[in-house]
Amino acid sequence: MKIKVLFVLVTAFMLVHGAKAQLILGGYGEVALSRNFFSDNINRYTHAADYAKAGSHGRFDLPHVAFAVGYNFGGKWKMYSEIEFEHGGTESAVELEAEEAGEYEGEIERGGEVVLEQFWIERTFSEAFNIRAGHIIVPVGYTNGRHLPNEFFTVFRPEGENTILPCTWHETGISLWGRIGVWRYEAQLLPGLDSELFSRREWIGGASASPYEFKVANKYAGLLRIDNYGLRGLRIGAAAYYGYSFNNSIQPSSSTKYSHIKGAVGVYSLDFDYKGGGIIARGYFDYGRLGDSEEISKYNKSLTKNSPSPRTNVASEALCTGIEAGYDFMPFIAGGKYGEQKLYAFGRYEYYDSMYRTTPNITDNEWCGRQRISGGFNYFPINEVVVKLEYAAGLLKSQYNNENSLMIGIAYSGFFN
Repeated sequence: MKIKVLFVLVTAFMLVHGAKAQLILGGYGEVALSRNFFSDNINRYTHAADYAKAGSHGRFDLPHVAFAVGYNFGGKWKMYSEIEFEHGGTESAVELEAEEAGEYEGEIERGGEVVLEQFWIERTFSEAFNIRAGHIIVPVGYTNGRHLPNEFFTVFRPEGENTILPCTWHETGISLWGRIGVWRYEAQLLPGLDSELFSRREWIGGASASPYEFKVANKYAGLLRIDNYGLRGLRIGAAAYYGYSFNNSIQPSSSTKYSHIKGAVGVYSLDFDYKGGGIIARGYFDYGRLGDSEEISKYNKSLTKNSPSPRTNVASEALCTGIEAGYDFMPFIAGGKYGEQKLYAFGRYEYYDSMYRTTPNITDNEWCGRQRISGGFNYFPINEVVVKLEYAAGLLKSQYNNENSLMIGIAYSGFFN
């Protein structure tokens, strides 16, 4: 129903504005089938031996389906918006239950999320200086700035960044950006994260979303990103994020025993991508540090069960790193010619640990650190569509069971203007 309403509004907009409108329509979407050769039982880490010979399980998924609408108003003003349906969106219904004395009952019929991933208004001054305000992408790491399905080889988004960082990370804030020669910069002012949403499994990964109808902004954060395009086919980028997170919640603590806690979050990243001669290579390294992690862990675990907090320990440091490379073999099939069709064979290595360092009184859950080695193929029948095949080995420490998977996906990304 929500998709139909969106299309009706877009169609009406086009009819009203016609040829004079500078309207941009687009989006991206992913369909995935996975067969996981390990147990998905919630106790598979605490009682690993009990699940060593567990059977496989399969899943169909719609990881991300996004619809984008942009408009250039003229006079150097423009707008862009993007609504995303994660894992099929959500559906709910109210039913009259005959078996329960005719009571009305609310039911959730489908999981997932509907997210406004972007909505911003921009004023362009020059190539070197622009102002963007609204709901914007926070470009820390590789994936947050390049999350379209044709910008990574794997069926699902790179696992490391998709675990320990919000991904795709989007916040309501202000961005100043521009390009000077071969350099591009971006500086952002953002609301801080909420430390109550930190966890051992995802570190700060679940902390950008707000469980309320607004984003609490008792604390603030800043970001600076620099990218260089000086070498042909190569982009190298670095980003730094810093902000406070403790008491950035709807009911901050007024107790004096917490007055010294800041929950300073620092995330620092390096990433690159290269394309040339039939080769595509991408890589990243992200490191994060959380101040007062022990006090935050204790505070979170003291919250009530009704709190949206995971109420788990959180590490003082987390990191992830990954690299992938692929080669286009289609010219060997097509008689040495590069055309619109492409067939990349790829390999990828990744390591991440959401509890890379912990304070002495915080238990290090070693299953949070793992390696992932994968390989497969990406076939592009046209530039906007890709079919993916991937086999991945998830390698955990010896006391746990490895998590291997076979995945097939099909995705598109493009604009229709």
